[in-house]
Amino acid sequence: MTITKPEEHTGLADPPEPDVKAGVVDLLERSGSVVVPIGIALYALLYLGIQQVYGIFNISPEQAGIDQATMFGRLVGTLILLIIGGALVAGIVVAAVWLLDKATLGHLFRLAQAVRVRPWAAATAGALWCGASYWGFLGYLGLGEGASLAGIVITAVVIGALAFLVPFRLLRRRPAGRAGMKIVVAAFTGIGLGFALMGQMESDALAVAEKGRPASMLLSMVGFQDQWVVLNDRESGKVLRGGVQVLLLGEREGAYALYDCAHQETFRISMEATVLRQVTLEPDRPSGYSCLKQKN
Repeated sequence: MTITKPEEHTGLADPPEPDVKAGVVDLLERSGSVVVPIGIALYALLYLGIQQVYGIFNISPEQAGIDQATMFGRLVGTLILLIIGGALVAGIVVAAVWLLDKATLGHLFRLAQAVRVRPWAAATAGALWCGASYWGFLGYLGLGEGASLAGIVITAVVIGALAFLVPFRLLRRRPAGRAGMKIVVAAFTGIGLGFALMGQMESDALAVAEKGRPASMLLSMVGFQDQWVVLNDRESGKVLRGGVQVLLLGEREGAYALYDCAHQETFRISMEATVLRQVTLEPDRPSGYSCLKQKN
């Protein structure tokens, strides 16, 4: 009698198809480890930037009637606009790198792979990038004015070598360390960009406060109100402040917060006793305009 053995599993069956959901989750994790640190750093520094902008006019955002919910909405809108612009720049850079790789017959991709698998090379690249991100902070402190390209490169190399090279090399030993290094590099990228934007916001606000120049696009993006008015007394109809235009910073608790550029003075005035006339949003200023001329 012949006994037929059941068919044994040989392991030659077709491999299961890759899980699409797992691939999507992995993509989100990889992109989130870069986007989230950049976004958090940018949000924090833009928040400080708004505080500094209103500080130039000697008030806080809360005194201008801007509460935390309003500020959160404005900053989220600013981040969305930065993401839209950053996506355009990133797409152009990726296309340029792809074309360069094709032009070099794949040598650029192989060079990038060689750098990635060598711990010291990858650590050096990350350290130089983080060192370069410090330039935004140094520029905010006013230490980078008039510096040449060679000075920027030397500063990035020195900061990167002293502060980041050895720690990054130690992080490259394990997968968790490599992921941590990516998060640190992304965070410092956001910090460097945030300090650069913060410094530009302060510079633009100073131009508004000292000369009455129109608010820049960056100030408009973060929600700064470039609105100028002429004040009249409600009871007598008399023009106040000599009829000069003043900047309306906001309103709170029944009073307007205003800035008189001609006298370089911030003041509050009752809403019930004041009428706003000649309200102008983002006025057109001639070249060389200065609000100090109104005082004369």
